[in-house]
Amino acid sequence: MTEKKVDNQVENIAEETVDEKAIADDESVKKQDDSSGEIDQLNQQINELNQRLLRLAADFDNFRKRTNIEKEELAKYANTNLICQLLPVLDNFQRALDVKNPNEEVKKFLTGMEMIYKQLIQILSEAGLEPIKAVGESFNPEKHEAIMQVEDNSVEDNCILEELRCGYMYKDKVIRPSMVKVARNATEEKEGESS
Repeated sequence: MTEKKVDNQVENIAEETVDEKAIADDESVKKQDDSSGEIDQLNQQINELNQRLLRLAADFDNFRKRTNIEKEELAKYANTNLICQLLPVLDNFQRALDVKNPNEEVKKFLTGMEMIYKQLIQILSEAGLEPIKAVGESFNPEKHEAIMQVEDNSVEDNCILEELRCGYMYKDKVIRPSMVKVARNATEEKEGESS
């Protein structure tokens, strides 16, 4: 009986060991499945974080480029306000120099003013200020401001006949449009109405 008991006990122990191994194997498989799932989850998080990092790096690079462009624009047009404030001074100089029939004393005074005016114009043109061409040009609403229209069949329609106030461009930007008198061709209007 002892042998049978021992055999039974050995069989029980063997079964328990096999069961424990099976349980342990099941648990290790579950752990591997769990750890495999965790690894997949962690890899997914890493990929998401990498994508976010790439987007942030691209956003920062775009921000840096945009900031550099804005700085260049600011530096390029930094003097715009000062030049705009000087434009009425240029207008007043021009009006003073347009005196009709000056006497000898006024002519001497005008000569000095003209020298100062030319010096001021030279300095401003070196800084990037240019007068807008108007008389004889075709009307351009981006550069000219029409304050009068006159019927004139001797020139093309929308041709500028007279500049009433000079306009200026600073570098490549219009800072003040020219005030102009524009021709309107009456014959073209009549032809358009009759068709």
